Amino acid sequence: MNAAAPIRFALVGNPNCGKTALFNRLTGARAKVANYAGVTVEKRSGPLSGLGREAELIDLPGTYSLFVTSPDEQVTRNVLLGKMQGEMPPDVLIAVVDATNLRLGLRLVLELQQLGRPMILALNLADAAQQRGIEIDTQKLSQQIGMPVVQTIAIRRNGVADLLQQLQQQAELTIQHAPANDNLQRSDSVEALYARIETLLQDCVSAPVDLPRWQDRLDALVMHPVIGLGILLTILLLMFQAVFAWATPLVDAIKAGTEGMGQWVGAHMADGVLRNLLVDGVIAGAGGVLVFLPQIVILFFFILALEDSGYLPRGAFLLDRLMRGVGLSGRSFIPLLSSFACAVPGIMATRTVQDPKERLITIMVAPLMTCSARLPVYAVIIAAFIPQHTVYGFFNLQGLVLFSLYVAGVASAALIAWLMQRSGRNEQFPLLLELPSYRWPDPLNLARGLWERIWIFLRRVGTIILALAILLWFLASYPAAPLDATAPAIEYSFAGRLGLFMQPLFAPLGFNWQMCIALIPAMGAREVAVSALSTVYAIAEGSEGATTQLASILGHSWSLPVALAYLAWFVYAPQCLSTIAVVKRETNSWRTTAVFVVYLFALAYLAAWATYRVSSVVFG
Repeated sequence: MNAAAPIRFALVGNPNCGKTALFNRLTGARAKVANYAGVTVEKRSGPLSGLGREAELIDLPGTYSLFVTSPDEQVTRNVLLGKMQGEMPPDVLIAVVDATNLRLGLRLVLELQQLGRPMILALNLADAAQQRGIEIDTQKLSQQIGMPVVQTIAIRRNGVADLLQQLQQQAELTIQHAPANDNLQRSDSVEALYARIETLLQDCVSAPVDLPRWQDRLDALVMHPVIGLGILLTILLLMFQAVFAWATPLVDAIKAGTEGMGQWVGAHMADGVLRNLLVDGVIAGAGGVLVFLPQIVILFFFILALEDSGYLPRGAFLLDRLMRGVGLSGRSFIPLLSSFACAVPGIMATRTVQDPKERLITIMVAPLMTCSARLPVYAVIIAAFIPQHTVYGFFNLQGLVLFSLYVAGVASAALIAWLMQRSGRNEQFPLLLELPSYRWPDPLNLARGLWERIWIFLRRVGTIILALAILLWFLASYPAAPLDATAPAIEYSFAGRLGLFMQPLFAPLGFNWQMCIALIPAMGAREVAVSALSTVYAIAEGSEGATTQLASILGHSWSLPVALAYLAWFVYAPQCLSTIAVVKRETNSWRTTAVFVVYLFALAYLAAWATYRVSSVVFG
């Protein structure tokens, strides 16, 4: 190849070996870093600078072998063999291996050698290996395995210096290689393969026989069939308690800021269309959602910390037996837990599930895991109808109600999965997951992950949510009421007419026309329902201050059964076009996507109807 042509490097390795952390360090990209298998489900790329020529780094999905068993591993195989449409195979492979678990990583390295590509072996997590007393003779290993070997610490700024030096040397070469080997064969038996690995370990590695005692003791508690479940439930309960308890001061500060801004703008602008647009459209729409940012950040903090600590794979093993009872396995635990943050990456992460039927079931129930976009809706309604009482001297009543909504989604997902798996026989795959060492979550990774979520949320507030809020303000403000109007002006607007048109359909659920209006923009983003209600009630009340008092307005306008029915609707309804789009992409079936949408809307309607009827009898 031409020496001036771009050179393509590819990171290849087992899940949880630190590939994505290396990618972030080498490219400066802010890719997601997680401490569990299967987080990287798509190829990602970024530029490499300082090599003297144009270079690209590709981060491939984690795989244990080139002889694939799951869709995400197939992506890696296709890229390496040059079968990915529209792109050439990588020129140089960077085989990333967890230095604390060489035995598992070397198997993949020996398979990669069959491709005939130039390779560099990066022993990542070298600091963790050193702490555990593992000593690796990199020079001797390099000689025996036939490639450069370097140690890396991806979380440190200077932890990739040796790797960069090797990349520089490769970039200076004119790389020529044979076409990709399209007919990979297992050249050795499994016994011969592991015999060679054991020889390499004996010659090049000195390590203690056992893991640190504290890790074994902690595993005995965390993975205990009874105590472990108690620990898991306690963590989840603490998470939802914190969402309300810790976020209150920040929520109050943001609320005061948006209220003050609305009052200031209203006081310094002449009455007219522009003033109404800024106060009732922009500030009411965007500010009504922005106040829930602290709660979303706290939720993501817990999820990211659990990912980075090494706890999640243990949770998967712990829940494997329970999940098999409903037609799933521990493999589905991580995609479903990811769906608590957002269903889109959760559905994409199902590529790690080997059984096609189990993968489809996981996709179908993933949206029932309450995503962060539902949190603003839950928070405002809970704040309106549930008092801030302390239960049993410790638990926040609002936090318990929020926890119950999450439990309702999980229980429903389990029931639906059980019903779906009874439609046919599943192929049972034994659960095989690597259990990483426990470690304190890296503050830099946590900060990077939280900033990504904050930026995504702010971008949604500044684009989709703001645009929908302004559109809704226009629809709720025009046309103006006639001079002889007897009803509130908003009822004569486009939004009012649409809401009144929809109301008969939702009347059995107790929904009024204002609630019906909020359901429409929520299809673009669930959290827009809050800003929609803020805008509608602000215009109806004729006061810009109404937007900051939404919870109080709802408390006076809705009955408790109506509020509970509205919550039930949002637990089940697929009100996110992005989720529907990713289901179509992952299943490649319009029929499956249609079934997905219809069954969730039907479930939402039934749940809201039942909740309204039962709560009307109980609470009057």
